[in-house]
Amino acid sequence: MSLIVAARFTTFPAAEDAAQRLFNAGFVEEDVTLFFVNPPGQHGGDTGTDADSREAPKGAEIGVTIGAVVGAMVGVGIFAAFSAPPIVSLAAAGVSAYVGSLAGAMVSTREASNEEIRDSGVLVAVHVSPDSQWEAARVLRDAGGAAIERATGRWQQGRWADFDPLRQPVPLNEFGEKHA
Repeated sequence: MSLIVAARFTTFPAAEDAAQRLFNAGFVEEDVTLFFVNPPGQHGGDTGTDADSREAPKGAEIGVTIGAVVGAMVGVGIFAAFSAPPIVSLAAAGVSAYVGSLAGAMVSTREASNEEIRDSGVLVAVHVSPDSQWEAARVLRDAGGAAIERATGRWQQGRWADFDPLRQPVPLNEFGEKHA
């Protein structure tokens, strides 16, 4: 596997300028590539659903369980305190299960939306060594690159051969680690 550093640019001319800056910094042409990344939902392999909603069913299941238990306890409490008919206990459990499923789905959706997704744009990718990754990141950042990331992948014939636009990017925190 090869070490790769990449950054997103909004236009091809900006990406081409970044590539030229990489060449000027000593990177060779066979180690630099640029390509367009489609917006989420337009990659051919991904579905038309909202990526933030994929955890909602699991949250709804948890919410139903918790809501039903709470509703049953409330129903038993109402039954014991007011000598209400048993149907009141069942109704309380049902309503609580429904409210719990909504709450669970919403909480799971909010948690999923914290995941970083890859925005569309022109990606400039650089095949680097552990020693040259920081220089590549610096050049990309100075050229206006956004969302600088580090990845491992197959670099073949001057390009990132196994790039997956659906894979969550791993941000390269060039300021938090050793920087040349």
